[in-house]
Amino acid sequence: MMIKEEETKISKFGRKYLPEFVYGGTDGSITTFAVVAGSAGAALSPGIIIILGFANLVADGFSMAISNYLSVKSQHDLSKGKEAKIIESEAKHPVKAGLATFFSFMIIGLIPLLSFLFALILPRLIGYELIISSVLTAVALLIVGWTKGEVVKKHPLRAALETLLIGGVAAILAFIVGYYLRGLG
Repeated sequence: MMIKEEETKISKFGRKYLPEFVYGGTDGSITTFAVVAGSAGAALSPGIIIILGFANLVADGFSMAISNYLSVKSQHDLSKGKEAKIIESEAKHPVKAGLATFFSFMIIGLIPLLSFLFALILPRLIGYELIISSVLTAVALLIVGWTKGEVVKKHPLRAALETLLIGGVAAILAFIVGYYLRGLG
């Protein structure tokens, strides 16, 4: 009986904070891969790409988590003085919303950096990091997009392809900028 109650709590938590997973995961994979693509376009070394990628991962993940925390907290503050109060059991907790965004951003956002990290210990991957990163990030974007489709009740395949397209455009733009600014370094 106790196990079933715990599963129900986890399931409710997952449904309640699934939008934060989608929000954090989408932005984490897109922005981190944009850093990777822009750095690769600028022909920066894999070590620099790892440094810039992790700097983005931590700083942007923190920024998004704090922004989501403040957004949920503001929503609570707005509803306090109104008749249409949020039902306590359905209301998101600002700290939990921020943490869900942060961890999703960090976990999914790490994916574009994995090939560069693995190349440090598997030398045969050297030279293929960007290709592997592109494939892994595309898969991550498709999964997050599919999940987003499920959450917002849109066609999952359409949502997955939309997310992949947005991420792909961001990566191409970042690569082009890096390519044209590569002489500055």
